[in-house]
Amino acid sequence: MKEKCGLCPRRCHARRDAFRGEGACGAGTVPRVAKAALHFGEEPPLCGTGGSGAVFFCGCALKCVYCQNAPISQITPDAYGRHCAPDELGQVFDRLAMDGAENINLVGATPYLPAVLEALRLSRRKIPVVYNTSGYETVETINALAPFVDVWLPDYKYADSEGALLLSGAADYPRVAIDAIAVMRGISGPARYDGRGVMTRGTIVRHLILPGRIRESMLALNALVECIPLDTPLSLMGQFTPCHRSAEYGMNRPISRAAWLRVKAHRIAVGFVEGWNQPPDASGTSMIPEWDMGR
Repeated sequence: MKEKCGLCPRRCHARRDAFRGEGACGAGTVPRVAKAALHFGEEPPLCGTGGSGAVFFCGCALKCVYCQNAPISQITPDAYGRHCAPDELGQVFDRLAMDGAENINLVGATPYLPAVLEALRLSRRKIPVVYNTSGYETVETINALAPFVDVWLPDYKYADSEGALLLSGAADYPRVAIDAIAVMRGISGPARYDGRGVMTRGTIVRHLILPGRIRESMLALNALVECIPLDTPLSLMGQFTPCHRSAEYGMNRPISRAAWLRVKAHRIAVGFVEGWNQPPDASGTSMIPEWDMGR
């Protein structure tokens, strides 16, 4: 029997069976995991010394033309990954904790929300849970996750509908994401850290600077100022790497250092002093995982 889905802001009510769906994400109801491993490419207070226990899920409601995870975000008949029922997924979380992970980092889990919530209930881990998301979330999804999530890690990609539609196929992204981030920050409160500087609770907002779209980055920072406290850590990412269909949209290069410095200066001017600035020289594919789960 196929279920009708309304988990993401598209609310497409697509029919989904266990292993395949007809919606924008292409996902079935049983989680499809492409990678589960210790990951050291996240922000410093998420990695600590043990690494973040990243679990990468297949399928995504957005269609970002520059997506570095496109092989798994856009499900095809020969998609990567392995289907994991909730009990098995809970065991994946527990193994990562036993391997020394600082947290369980759920990357793109929304298409599988009911099963992921059940896996979190079944898991015996005693480490924080990070919800790593594009920011394109409903308030209902956030509230369902709130009892389980310690650290929210949303993107804020665009403040302009035109860019959001062109580059991610979602004109409503600016409004939806800003509302979602405000709710996340309201739930988490200010950032908290343990004695080693590892984040135990809070919200980190990420913004990726895109080539040729510096003005849009400044608009995004302006929008964030209006919706979250200035003590919210901001991760300003200048390491854009051309991937997927970037070249078709004039983004076949990393951003320039001059562009990065301009956005960095604007970030300080609007008052976001907490967080990190990743420079353009970090561009590259070294931190993109090998999608080897089930292979």
